[in-house]
Amino acid sequence: MEKAASFLFAGTSFNKKKYADEIARFKEKKETENEVDYLSSFERVNPASEEVTVSTKKRKRKQAASEAVEGFNVFESSKKALVISEENKTDEGEDNLSKEKKKINLKLEADSILRKQYNIHVSGNNVASPLKSFADLSSVYGCESYLLHNFAKLGFKEPTPIQRQAIPVLLSGRECFACAPTGSGKTLAFVSPMLMKLKHASTEGVRAVILCPTRELAAQTTRECKKLAEGNNFYIKLLTKKLIRSAHLTKLRCDILISTPLRLSSAIKKRKLDLSRVEYLVLDESDKLFELGLIKQIDSVVKACSNPSIIRSLFSATLPDSVEELARTIMHDAVRVIIGRKNTASESVNQKLVFAGTEEGKLLALRQSFQERLNPPVLIFVQSKERAKELYEELKFDNIRVGVIDSDLSETQRENVVNDFRAGKTWVLIATDVIARGMDFKGVNCVINYDFPDSAAAYIHRIGRSGRAGRTGEAITFYTEDDVPFLRNIANVMAASGCEVPSWIMALRKLRWKKHRPKRESILTIPDVAEE
Repeated sequence: MEKAASFLFAGTSFNKKKYADEIARFKEKKETENEVDYLSSFERVNPASEEVTVSTKKRKRKQAASEAVEGFNVFESSKKALVISEENKTDEGEDNLSKEKKKINLKLEADSILRKQYNIHVSGNNVASPLKSFADLSSVYGCESYLLHNFAKLGFKEPTPIQRQAIPVLLSGRECFACAPTGSGKTLAFVSPMLMKLKHASTEGVRAVILCPTRELAAQTTRECKKLAEGNNFYIKLLTKKLIRSAHLTKLRCDILISTPLRLSSAIKKRKLDLSRVEYLVLDESDKLFELGLIKQIDSVVKACSNPSIIRSLFSATLPDSVEELARTIMHDAVRVIIGRKNTASESVNQKLVFAGTEEGKLLALRQSFQERLNPPVLIFVQSKERAKELYEELKFDNIRVGVIDSDLSETQRENVVNDFRAGKTWVLIATDVIARGMDFKGVNCVINYDFPDSAAAYIHRIGRSGRAGRTGEAITFYTEDDVPFLRNIANVMAASGCEVPSWIMALRKLRWKKHRPKRESILTIPDVAEE
């Protein structure tokens, strides 16, 4: 200020002492103005200066609040970006889930169409997809080439309906009970997944057991197993009396053991067999196995197969409700597979009912049919071994190559009779229901029920010896006055498989039967034989 004054009044003399009071007053005024200017400028820069007098705590709280607001404003865009990215990820996840659901739905739809095409009915959770062809076994399940080669060698070009569904079910590790018409390839359906899962031979003892109701069926199943396993060194054994008697049964090298329930339970009781490592247990012709006389033996075998990871399966052409209930008690999370209608006869067999009136009438009708048209091989079923022998005596002099098989024959004799029939040496084979179960005689043209079957299941299994593996066949059932009350039961089976049945028979009352085995007159008409 002094410099400014000296500049303004340059060249003049100013008496500071004289005007000292004025100068002092002027300085005070300027200082006050400067303070006001400073404060006003501070107010312009910081509008919140009005609150300068507020306590420090309150000011800190206000600043914290303003900082929080300012922070939100600063990071708002980044948070929005995170939310958007998360939403995008959620949308992508939902899209992937919807795509997976679509794939699953398409797969289920394709499976349903395939099952409908082959008349396959399933019940159970997460049932494996049916096979489109045998090639699926290689591409989906890693089947070895030797097995596919054996299929082709044995003439299996396409899987049958039961094979299409039962094989994937067993390969997926699920237990299964299956009902399919006779001659539909059930043996291959349970043997092939067994061979695939066992993979190779082992020295660890029995790893698979197949139970059959008769010795003939057990022997046949053993032959079929060996054919399918050709090219792999599996040890496949049929349990015979000779084998049970041998002292080295405990050290026997065996991967797959085939037996009847009685023999196997006998070997278990004698502690000659250890079944604790068995991975697969198959009950073939399960309805016959569960009949009262065999339940104890079946129970002992099931208990002996104590492996917790064992897979059990039941196969039959007929599956009564009682058998199904028993099956569920020994099985866990089983898949039910039904081909066609449950408990029905094969549609490839043309079925006829012939009224013969009496026992003499049946013999006359049989001889007449042979004279008109004998188209061997022919199977004739009677209700007892005594009647089988009587009919054999009547026919053996009729210039017909006839044979008979019954339970009185030794095992070797029975095998010889069956082999002669298979080889064509015997044209007509007379039998009881002992070979009506599961026996596969290729090309049987006609089945004759000389004696009326004692149940619908027996009828289905008898006529199932014909029309096997896609071939056509014929079944003729004779009936007398004694059989008329039970005619409707058989007529229902015939109608269900597409055969024509007279309306008067379908109008008959349906009776509940256990076993229809009336006492019949002797077949024999030859006096000398009758006297003996």
